[in-house]
Amino acid sequence: MTKRSIYVAYTGGTIGMQKTANGFVPVSGFLTDCVQSMPEFYHDEMPEFFIHEYSPLIDSSNMAPTDWQMIANDIQANYEKYDGFVILHGTDTMAYTASALSFMLQGLSKPVIVTGSQIPLAQLRSDGQTNLLNSLYIAANYPVAEVCLFFNNKLFRGNRSTKAHADGFDAFASPNFPMLLEAGIKINLKAGKITQPTGAPLEVVTISPQPVGVVTLYPGISTDIFNNILQQPVKALILLTFGVGNAPQDKKLLDTLKQADERGIILVNLTQCFQGKVNMGGYATGNALAQAGVISGADMTIEAALAKLHYLLSIGLTPAQIKQRMQENLVGELTAD
Repeated sequence: MTKRSIYVAYTGGTIGMQKTANGFVPVSGFLTDCVQSMPEFYHDEMPEFFIHEYSPLIDSSNMAPTDWQMIANDIQANYEKYDGFVILHGTDTMAYTASALSFMLQGLSKPVIVTGSQIPLAQLRSDGQTNLLNSLYIAANYPVAEVCLFFNNKLFRGNRSTKAHADGFDAFASPNFPMLLEAGIKINLKAGKITQPTGAPLEVVTISPQPVGVVTLYPGISTDIFNNILQQPVKALILLTFGVGNAPQDKKLLDTLKQADERGIILVNLTQCFQGKVNMGGYATGNALAQAGVISGADMTIEAALAKLHYLLSIGLTPAQIKQRMQENLVGELTAD
């Protein structure tokens, strides 16, 4: 029986870093050498894999939409040659990249798993070995054909994931959607569905960097902050509101938002709460935002909402079309009413 073959793209991040006098730094070739020195990666039950290290390696704090495009194009260029894809990435913006790829990879019929580690692979007690080993094994044997994020024995839908812990091994969570798979003593499918490759070609959407603002509301926030942010060239603004989507019922603020909406700026309401969804009809304060043209982001993570805005703003839609599609479940990123 022919072994499955997995393409591994090492974009950068902690997993491949080497200890130096100045701290941990990414070093070209070090990750590949490290993996090759670990016999467990070449166990009979493991798939074949090929590691491509990006040059230069990218610290995930420096990731930008142009890098999302590079990763998506890399997957497309190798799509026919491999059975699945593992993207090694720094943890800081991993959920943003996983979210973006979910919108960019149209017609995906093979697994794409984004993973990394909190401790470098070469270090004692590294979580990188478990994360990479499981990602390779799952991509080959449990091919859930969507963009996923694997961390600490859990496989999440990429556009439902968020970084929940700065320095713990259980670094990621999926607050509003169950995990796809759990790798315990046995590997158990949860919400994940294994699909057979369709043979259909992968289409990659080209996105361009978009000016999107994000504002966290707090008691007493000044309308001047919104006036400043909503200047050109901003095309969209994410409001992180209270509870189920509430904001101060301040006439000046509501007028500012209404004028922005009339100028074609997309205004998206997300809750500051870790879990739950926006319901702007529940309270007068939320309803006032809706009257001003603000749309509900439902239960999307901020990572998913930001990635979705980049996607929709890049494909030539009108503001009205973007507002409509932001509220639709396109690739599993939100729970429809």
